[in-house]
This record gives sequence, C-alpha cells and structure tokens, in this order.
Amino acid sequence: MTTSPHPLVVRARSLAAEVLAPQAERVDQEQVPASSIEAIKKSGLLGVNAPQAYGGSGAPNSVAREIAEILAGACCATWFVQTQHYTPVLTLTKTELPAKERLLAKLATGELLSGVAYAHLRRYPQVPVRAVPKRGGWRFHGTVPWYTGWGLNDVMLLAGVTDADEVVFAFTEARQQSGLKASPPMRLAALTAARTVSLQLDGLWIPDEAVALHAPYESWAAGDRPKPANASPAVFGVAESALALLEQDDPTTKGLRLRLDKVRRQAYALADHPAPHEHMEERLALKTKAFDLMRTATTAALVTGGGRALQLDHRAQRLTREAMFLLVQGQTAEVRRAHLGALSAAY
Repeated sequence: MTTSPHPLVVRARSLAAEVLAPQAERVDQEQVPASSIEAIKKSGLLGVNAPQAYGGSGAPNSVAREIAEILAGACCATWFVQTQHYTPVLTLTKTELPAKERLLAKLATGELLSGVAYAHLRRYPQVPVRAVPKRGGWRFHGTVPWYTGWGLNDVMLLAGVTDADEVVFAFTEARQQSGLKASPPMRLAALTAARTVSLQLDGLWIPDEAVALHAPYESWAAGDRPKPANASPAVFGVAESALALLEQDDPTTKGLRLRLDKVRRQAYALADHPAPHEHMEERLALKTKAFDLMRTATTAALVTGGGRALQLDHRAQRLTREAMFLLVQGQTAEVRRAHLGALSAAY
C-alpha cells in the first residue's frame, strides 16, 4: 500500500524543480531573488507548522522535515532564508500575548516573511543584546552578529536579555530605522546569497504589544538546548542532491544511500521522541554521522566532476560549500565538542 505525499510536499517538489534548482548556481554567485521568496510565500509552505485556525496547515513534523530536505537540496541559500520563518511562527503559536493575534495569521498565510535575531542568546552569560524596559515597551542595545534575509524579510523576531536575566522576544520591521542599522551584506565562503548582515542596535524601541515571549533566561534555554542536538533535514537534503549528481555517472552509490537512509530514520525517530532532553549522546552521534555522510557524498560528487567541478557554475562545488556551511550552522559548544570528538576518534 502506498501513501500519497502531503500536498505541501508536492508543492515543495514543484517549487524546487521549476524555480529553485534551475537557477541555484546563478543565485549562489549573486543573491536570493525576491521572486523566489514571492513564490515561496504563495506556495503555502510558510504555514506548514502553523495552526489551521490561523490559516496554516498544522502539518506533522515529518512533512516539515521533508519540505526542508527538498528546498535545501535544490538551493540551500533560499532554504536558509525561508527556514528562519518557522521559529517566529512556533513562538507565536505557544503564546497568548497580543502579538499572536496581530501577526500569526499574516505569517501563517505568507503575507509576511519573518527573520530571526536570537542565536546570540546561546552565548550567555555574554549578552550581545540588552533589553531595557522603556515607555510601554523595550529598548534594545548591542549587536546582532548574524541576521539572514536582510532586504527579503518583512519583519524580524529580535531577542535580548534584561538586567534581571530574562529574555524578551519582540517583532519589529526588518528595515533600517531609528535605533537599528545593518552592515553591508557579508561575503562568505558559502551562502553569501542569503543576504546575511550584522545589526547595530542603539536604543531600538519596540512596544509591549509586539512582544512574543518574556521569560526567565533559564526557562527559555532549557527548551532551546535540545534543538541543535538533532540532525538538520538540510544535511540530508544536500547529501541527497550530491548522490543524485553522482548517480548520473556512478551507479555504485547504493551503499552510501542505504547508510544515509538508515541515519535519517534513526535521527528523525529521536527528533520525534516525546522527551527532547533524553538520548542526547545518541542524538549528537547521529548528527555527526549525518555530517560524515553529507561530506562523503559531496566530496565524491566533487571528485567525480574532476577539474570541471572547480568552476563556479558547477553544482558539485556549490553543494560542497553548502555542506561546509551546514557543518557550523546552528552550532553550539556541545555540538562542537561532539563533532570534534567524533573526528578525533576517526583518526
């Protein structure tokens, strides 16, 4: 008995085949175009994890992961811009603050695309961004080291830490404004196209009604800590694209695909485990195995391509650089230790 794919998976495949993959090499050398973002907004994919009551699909995590694999495998830079959107949606889904009624439906239906500026919270006790209560709202001071999608996102979810060691997450427009200034886009070894900047905050004021979360830092961190330990679907997506490229010339990749499928099944089973804080060592071990398989697949594609693969319009070298990016994307000290330990043990 076969099961028909979820309608959003069908749309993701169509979007990947017709819009993202055909222009991925050009986008890699330039920037994610607004036209690709508009296509994603209209596709319904931005509401995959949003409640149906607010215009979303309320699809299971398995659907969201499959969509991420498809988009990342087609154009990792475009995937990286749109994947920022899901944290703001989930944050609003879990709150009863006024921002939920103001913004969730617009995010769920794709009317607005949101970015995120909160990864710096993982540097605590360092506080790159401070939130200070002021006049029925909050002023934000400091520097956001990385912000992706500048010029493409409509809004951003910005986070800071108070003097009382609380986190404040609040929405503001993703544009230059009083108290907010963006750097020029960063030139990176991979995913420069995703339009990543740093943000200088000099007293940016955001009203209370735009706050999506206000909680003790430790309470937020307890929920955040398990997330980076799980293998990213994007890793499997890039690995799959490399295998597809290999199979055009070398049909002997069956063993590598079987290993990738096995690790994927195990990693996703743990991601769905009802106790996210359990099995941390196993989660991290599977994450590093996924990295190893992605690196093997992309390296093999590069080797198969020979000298041609060094050309900037060759898919193998793009996938190899995207794989390099994914090795450090969302990296925490715990993930880094586990990965370095696995690399040391291998030699």
